[in-house]
Amino acid sequence: MISAIVLINTERNQVNAVADALGGIAGITEVYSVAGQYDLVAIIRVADNDALARVVTEHMLKVSGITKTETLIAFQAFSKHDLERMFSIGV
Repeated sequence: MISAIVLINTERNQVNAVADALGGIAGITEVYSVAGQYDLVAIIRVADNDALARVVTEHMLKVSGITKTETLIAFQAFSKHDLERMFSIGV
């Protein structure tokens, strides 16, 4: 499983609309509104790098209201939870 964190800036007053649109994209498992330099954080969990590329370059690009993104690809998870097992159903 590939995990990525996408830091997102949106147009003014578009945070909720962008969050709703992102939440409907397969592969995006969570979307958080946050305080600070970014408006939203999206968590992507997909089977492979090709699927990650499709989510970021095909689906997220179509969401209107996004002004800037920064994508961080996770190398290793340090968690007490077995994330691989939790998200392997249907992947």
